[in-house]
Amino acid sequence: MRLLLVEDEPEIAKALAQGLSEASYTVDVADNGMAGRRFIETVEYDLIILDVMLPGLNGWQLLQQIRQLGATPILFLTTKDGIEDRLRGLELHEDDYLLKPFTHSALVARVRKLLRRDRGR
Repeated sequence: MRLLLVEDEPEIAKALAQGLSEASYTVDVADNGMAGRRFIETVEYDLIILDVMLPGLNGWQLLQQIRQLGATPILFLTTKDGIEDRLRGLELHEDDYLLKPFTHSALVARVRKLLRRDRGR
C-alpha cells in the first residue's frame, strides 16, 4: 500500500514515515502543500495523511484539490482540537482526524482502519 504523508515538521515527518514503513507501507513524504499537490498529480495513493497547518497551500486547500481528483481516503493530523476544525473537515470530506501528539501505534491503527473501510466500498 502506498501512502503520502504531507507534514512540514521534518523530525515529525521522518518519525512518522519510519513508523509507517516498519508497518510495511510505502511512504512518500511532502514537506509542504505544493509538494503534496505535485505528488498527488503524478502518483495514485491508497491513503493520504495530511497535516492541516502547512506553509503555502494549507491542508484544507490541498484537501479540496485531492477531492477534485477522486475519493482517496484522507487522515488529517493537527494540534487544533476546536469544533470549527472538525466541522470544516467534515464539510470537506475528510475521512478521519488524529490530534497531535499521538503514538505510532495509534497512527498505524487509523491507517489500517481507513484502508479496510476503503476496500469495502
